[in-house]
Amino acid sequence: MVTAGQRRLMAVHAHPDDESSKGAATTARYAAEGAEVLVVSCTGGERGDLLNPHYPPVDPGLEVMREVRRHEMAAAAAALGVSHHWLGFVDSGLPEGDPLPPLPDGCFAAQPLEVAAAPLVALVRRFRPHVLTTYDPSGGYPHPDHIMCHRVAFEAFHAAGDPERYRDQGDPWQPLKLYYNHGFSMVRMRAVHEAMLERGLESPFGDWIESRAARDMPERETTTSIRCAEFFPQRDDALRAHATQIDPGGFFFAVPRDLEAQTWPTEEYELAESRVPTTLPEDDLFAGIDTDEVP
Repeated sequence: MVTAGQRRLMAVHAHPDDESSKGAATTARYAAEGAEVLVVSCTGGERGDLLNPHYPPVDPGLEVMREVRRHEMAAAAAALGVSHHWLGFVDSGLPEGDPLPPLPDGCFAAQPLEVAAAPLVALVRRFRPHVLTTYDPSGGYPHPDHIMCHRVAFEAFHAAGDPERYRDQGDPWQPLKLYYNHGFSMVRMRAVHEAMLERGLESPFGDWIESRAARDMPERETTTSIRCAEFFPQRDDALRAHATQIDPGGFFFAVPRDLEAQTWPTEEYELAESRVPTTLPEDDLFAGIDTDEVP
């Protein structure tokens, strides 16, 4: 049910757990403020490895892991206070080796673009978001599902409002703004890294910041910073909900939360496209949108 005047945000992610490590405090903040927030998982995360060394063994098979991750995702969505939708595709897995092996048959990243985008177009037309967030064209890192997630979300943003495209997927609806998540920007990591060293603590970012790969990595433009430190606890609860993927004593929890809130109390985005006038930099994903005037 779409309510007139209510702000609506759709966050499109590749796998369950991505929504908790990228923009989670932002979605929790907007949901707490009364916006309708829908997180979309393109795949079920079935081919995700068991990354938490403290988690008990999981029986092999895609169906088993799919069911485990469905329960984890439900708990994470509850922690953030958001709604959730499975797009229904199968995790492609992260190919390893040289040369890389072919993608598994039928997986998300192997789908034709219009086949993969059609259910998201239908969902956009049904939910009618004003703002859509996803990954930049690199996917944030070179996982085939993250790159495909960008392609699918980009396609849906541009096609959902066109009555001549995806004609069997519902009535047209044009989202007004498209953003890319900047969850692991080097500027943020350096700031937190230096703050930890000043406190005499070991930084989890040290080896990466000093690496040549990090020095050579181009930094994408940040246009929009959302203050959301008071929702870091909800983000952390959502991360812990993904117990197969997140070690409570690991990387994501290595930075003291008081230091993080003091040093970097925001989450960052790149405004990729806007159909409304706005002034950069922004501190609100809905800047320039008057939901009472949107037909």
